[in-house]
Order: sequence, then C-alpha cells, then structure tokens
Amino acid sequence: MTHSFDAWRARSPFYDESHEAVAQSVRRFMAQHVLPFIDQWEIDGELPRDLHKKAAEAGILGLNYPEEYGGHSEGFDVFHGLTQTEEMAAAGAGGLGASLMTHGIGLPPILALGSEEMKRRIAPQVLSGEKLIGLAITEPSGGSDVAQLRTKATREGNKYVVNGSKMFITTGMRADYLTVAVRTGGPGIPGISLMLIETDRPGVSRTRLDKMGWRCSDTAAIHFDNVEVPPENLIGPENGGFAGIMRNFNSERLGMAMGCCAMARVALSEAVEWATNRETFGKRLAQHQSIRIKLADCARQIAATQSWVDLAAWQSRNGKGQPADYAMLKVQATRMLEHVAREAAQVLGGASYITGSKVERIYREVRVNAIGGGSEEIMLDLAGRQLGYT
Repeated sequence: MTHSFDAWRARSPFYDESHEAVAQSVRRFMAQHVLPFIDQWEIDGELPRDLHKKAAEAGILGLNYPEEYGGHSEGFDVFHGLTQTEEMAAAGAGGLGASLMTHGIGLPPILALGSEEMKRRIAPQVLSGEKLIGLAITEPSGGSDVAQLRTKATREGNKYVVNGSKMFITTGMRADYLTVAVRTGGPGIPGISLMLIETDRPGVSRTRLDKMGWRCSDTAAIHFDNVEVPPENLIGPENGGFAGIMRNFNSERLGMAMGCCAMARVALSEAVEWATNRETFGKRLAQHQSIRIKLADCARQIAATQSWVDLAAWQSRNGKGQPADYAMLKVQATRMLEHVAREAAQVLGGASYITGSKVERIYREVRVNAIGGGSEEIMLDLAGRQLGYT
C-alpha cells in the first residue's frame, strides 16, 4: 500500500518525529511477522499465540501502558496509538488488530480499578504476550443494553459462584483471562460488578463462532456453570462495575474510528493502484472521469473523518472530550468506511469479489465496525441525549 498517512502526519500539528519512529517500527514488524502470513491466518480463524510475544518484543503491546507493569508510556500519547493502528491496517484484515490488541479492552479496567496485587499478577503477563485477556460484557439476551445483563455472581462464603453466558467475545477461544461484567446486586446499573475470571476454572466452557469478517480473530460464546471465583478477583468495588465499563467506551470508539480511516486508506490505495494499471475501452481506468470522481470523493471523506479523529484524540488527551463526540465520530467513521469500501469495490469490479483482495475483505468487515462498540442507532441516540435533544 502507499502510505498516504505519512504525508498527513508531516502536515499535522499533532504528529512529530517520535510518531514517525513508531510508524517505522510497526511497519517493520508487519513486513516480517504479519503480511506474509495473514491470508493463512484468515483461513485458520485465529492468530498464532507466539505473534503476541513478537508484538510485545516490538513494543506494540505495551504502548501507552505503565512502565511498572511492563509497558512503554514515557513520551507516548494517544497519537502514537493512532499511528500504530494505521500501520497495522496494512494487512487489510481488521481481525488482526481486534485480536492482537484485545488487551486494549480487557486490561484497562484492571489497571484503573483493580488491586495492586491484581495489577502485578496480570498486567506483566499480558503485556509480555505470555497470557491473553479479553472483555466479556455482551450476552445472548442483549448487546449494548448493559444495565440488563443477567450473568450472576452470587457470594457464597469466601467465594463467588458465577452462572450465565456471554456472546461475541473477541479472543474468546484463546484468552487466559476474561474481564467479565456480572450482576452481584439488584437490577439495573447499580447491581453490576467487574470480575477477573481465569478461563481454566472448572465450569468455564467456550464455543467458537464463525463470522462474516474479522476471520483471523477468534470469537466465542462463553458459558459459566457454577464457576467459583475468589473475592480478590473482583475488579473495583462490588456493584461498582459500570464505571469501569464506561471508562473503556470513549477510547474504544476513538480507536475504532481510527481503524476505519486506516482501512479506508487501504481500500482506496488498492483501488487507485488498480485504476492506474487496468485498461478499459482503450485507456486506463483512471483516465475515465467517473473513476477519478469516485477516487477523489473517497479521499475527501477519509480526510474529513481523519481530521475529526485527530480533534477527538486531542480532546481526549486534554480531558475535553464528551461522550457525544466519540459516539458521533464512530458513526461518521463507519459510514465513511462503508462508502469507500463500496466505491473501491466498484473500481475493482469482479476482482473485488474474489477472496484475497483487500477490498473484498474490508467490505465484509464494514458491518462489524458499524455494529460493534455500539451500533450506529445507539450511538446517535446517545449523542442526541447528550446534546439535550429530548
């Protein structure tokens, strides 16, 4: 792919030489350890476990995590994370980031709310790639309506007993740990807690789920049948878990928006390459006005969305962001990606329908971006309420 984001970074006030250094480091990792193998991993339905260790050695897993737990935070900010997301998109496979970086949603609640003993027990293993962690909130009976979750953790003497099910859990088949939302109290938000559950505990079972996209990311349904969990595995106070869940949402939506921009650039790059080499009716596709209009319009929409991503990242870094900002940005980004993927497919024509094309893969993955992390409808409703449109 051509790295159009390089030129963007060079002109942006938010990026400097340190961000370029991150880009080059991740680019080398991708070239050596990912790009030659990604098509096979898509067939396999999961990433090899040793990829996590290689990513840790390359500094990818620990970026923006505390030094005392094995991370790399000194001198790094949210824009280094966005740069890393951009470079990882080169594979044109969203499942790579979703699965390799699943600790990005499973670990933060532990670092924010967990005991010091838990942080030191879990974080170094995860940031070194030795152990994998996932986040388990969504249930078969409901997705974004967290307040109605049914998985129950009942206190019995010196332990909790967990019963219930979780659905659509990223890295669910391979995860060693799960950060799980459970009901420890009454109905609604006040009765929710977060709990660390080791997946090798008796009573934990998993079922692999096949998917339209993100194929190299293993996804599972998780069932808890009288799983005994010690009280020290509680993350934060009992019945105080919703705050931990909410801490993840804004950063997750910002990350997904950046991922959409990065994937859209990959799709556009593949379409431009095809249009400049493919000939129809005696001239290259790019010499047809209608094709140039498509490509330019895609570039316009990507640039506009990237500008909003950078603004939201600046707001996040400076404590100025609001939930409505991230919710609306996520919708903007997913709809932009859908448009770009469609137009890129039109440019490639039949070639975009053949497995192996990055455009084909990205097109299949549009829907998971539009639904995961909060559907478009829920995001816009949230924004409407935040903006006072009630």
